[in-house]
Amino acid sequence: MRNTLEDFYYGNITPNAQDMAPNSELKRATDRVSRFENQLTERLDEAGQALLARLIESQQEIDSITALENFILGFRLGVRIMAECMDDNDGDIKTGGE
Repeated sequence: MRNTLEDFYYGNITPNAQDMAPNSELKRATDRVSRFENQLTERLDEAGQALLARLIESQQEIDSITALENFILGFRLGVRIMAECMDDNDGDIKTGGE
């Protein structure tokens, strides 16, 4: 546990910095998006390319916000589950020597 806390303190924990597995569905989907983006960029004039770039940047911003919110929601859910696990007197059968 101490190692995790030290890593957190020193900024060594970065859950948003992860690598994709080379043959994963995510990698294949990302490659397709990149290929389609390149094909579309080649077909657009300069104004269209600028518009596409702004669209992609906006989508990346949405994705980043969504990832952060989902991380926080997942962490909160984990904490709620842990807190509920600590309440051992909430059912019909009591634990401990009571």
